[in-house]
Amino acid sequence: MATGEGWLYLCAVRDGHSRRVIGYAFSDSLHIDMVEMALRRAVAFRDTDCSGVIFHADRGCQYTSAQLAVVAGELGVRQSVGRTGVCWDNAQQESFWSTLKTEFYRRHRFTTRAAATREVTHWIEDVYNRRRRHSALGMTNPVTFEQHSQAAKAA
Repeated sequence: MATGEGWLYLCAVRDGHSRRVIGYAFSDSLHIDMVEMALRRAVAFRDTDCSGVIFHADRGCQYTSAQLAVVAGELGVRQSVGRTGVCWDNAQQESFWSTLKTEFYRRHRFTTRAAATREVTHWIEDVYNRRRRHSALGMTNPVTFEQHSQAAKAA
């Protein structure tokens, strides 16, 4: 996203079941470290054994790097990338980016990267995860959907 100080990049990791953003990181460059930080935050947020968890991404060099393969192995996360020319593999994440741009980003101007980071974090945590209803989740928000799923699992 553009700011008065230059570009700010966001990497977001979402739970494919609940659509909740569970890890994210910002950077002023598209570097592998940003993806690593977002993935580590997602795993820490879930605070559970991640063996068998799949981290799906597109074919960008940040996602197919040796550095990220080492990190994924360390965390017990399996990597998956979409096939070239097949948009369906990454459709859920592309939907998130579209929602972020349409409902939030295009309505704001940011003078600094810090301001953009603060405002996008608020949008992710308070609006997207806790208030925005998703048709795929029965018109509930991701946090409520997870709470209902955990209650049903416990019962």
